[in-house]
Amino acid sequence: MKGKELRELAVAELEKKNTELAQELFNLRFQLHTGHLEKTSRIAQVKKDIARVKTILAEKQG
Repeated sequence: MKGKELRELAVAELEKKNTELAQELFNLRFQLHTGHLEKTSRIAQVKKDIARVKTILAEKQG
């Protein structure tokens, strides 16, 4: 997800997106440890998305 797209979202939507991404990261890590994860690069991508969301949330709240 691009930063430009995230900046268009409201604070509540960003918080919801953060929760969804955190849940997805948990599921990906679980799949990794059980041996069912096919695309390991997705973990890094989700981590970066979470960082983007948190950065934009801090900008909007600060």
